Amino acid sequence: MSPAHQETVEVELGGRTVAVPKGGLYDRYRMNTDLDEVLRDPRVGTVDFFRRLPKTKVDSPIGPTLTPNFYYRVSTARLTMLARTRAIRARLPRELAPLEVAPGLGLISVMFFRYDVCDIDFYTEAAVGVAVRPARHGRLGIADLATALGNDHLHSYVLSLPVSTDIAQVRGHDGYGFPKWVTGLDVDIDPSRVTARVAGDGGGTDLSFSAATPAPRTYPTGTRVSTLTSYTSIGGAWHSTLSQTNVLSAGSARFPRGAGLHLGQGRMSEDLRSLRPLRTVRLDVTTEGQLALHLPVPISMPDPS
Repeated sequence: MSPAHQETVEVELGGRTVAVPKGGLYDRYRMNTDLDEVLRDPRVGTVDFFRRLPKTKVDSPIGPTLTPNFYYRVSTARLTMLARTRAIRARLPRELAPLEVAPGLGLISVMFFRYDVCDIDFYTEAAVGVAVRPARHGRLGIADLATALGNDHLHSYVLSLPVSTDIAQVRGHDGYGFPKWVTGLDVDIDPSRVTARVAGDGGGTDLSFSAATPAPRTYPTGTRVSTLTSYTSIGGAWHSTLSQTNVLSAGSARFPRGAGLHLGQGRMSEDLRSLRPLRTVRLDVTTEGQLALHLPVPISMPDPS
C-alpha cells in the first residue's frame, strides 16, 4: 500500500496532533524501535551502526522523546554550487559567516533525501543550504577547509527544508528549529538515476532535478561516517544539531554534465535564486546509507556587534 493510501492513526506530539501510518515504526515503538525487528525488513542490510549508538530520553520542545532519531535506509543527492559571498551573507544571520573556498566565493547546495525506513516512518525531504564556518572558530586553516570540502564534517545553515509528512514537519520545525513545511515531494534515487520534484503552493513545480547517478562505490558499515552540524534558532536561542551518516554505497562527480536543475515558482526556488549560484562544482549521491539525527543542543554564538 502506498503511503498516500495507508491507514493512519493520530498521535500527540508537543501539543499538536499528527497522523502516522498505522502499524508503522512510530505507531509501534515511539522512537524506541526494536533493531532486530528492523533487520527483518529486506531493505535494511545491517543495524550494527545503531547498536553502538544508545538512545537517551530527553525533554524537548516537542515533549519527552528519545534521541538520536534513527534512519535505517536512506538515499540522498546533493548538488554543490559556487556563489558570491556577498549574496550568501545577505541570507545569513549576522552570527554566522560563509565558508569561503576562495576570496569572495562560498558554497551553496540543493539536497534531496529519501528516508525509506526510519523511526518516524517513510518520508522525503529537500533543502537549500549554505556552508558556514564553525561557530566560534578562528580563521580557517588549510586543514579545516580540506576537512569540510571532503565531507568529513560540514557546518551548514538551511534556508528551506520542505518535507512530505506532518510528523517530520512538526518534529523538524518545533523540535529542531528548521524551516520545514509540508508539500508534495517525490524523490527517487537508484544506482542509475536521481529524480526529484518539489511541488509549489499553487500545485505547480517549485523545483525539480534529474541526473545520472555517479558510479557508486560500496563501503563496509562504519568505515565511512560523515557528520553535519546545522545551526538553528529555537525560542531566540542558538542551537546546533549533529547528524551522522553511515555511508554504505555512494558516488561523486565533479562538474557533472547533464545535471538538470529547474527552478519554478515557490520558496525553494526563491531561496536558491537569492543566492545567485554561479557554477555547479559537484554532485554527491548516496544510494544507500544510514543516519543518526541528534536533538539540538544550546550553543553560544559570537556577538555580531
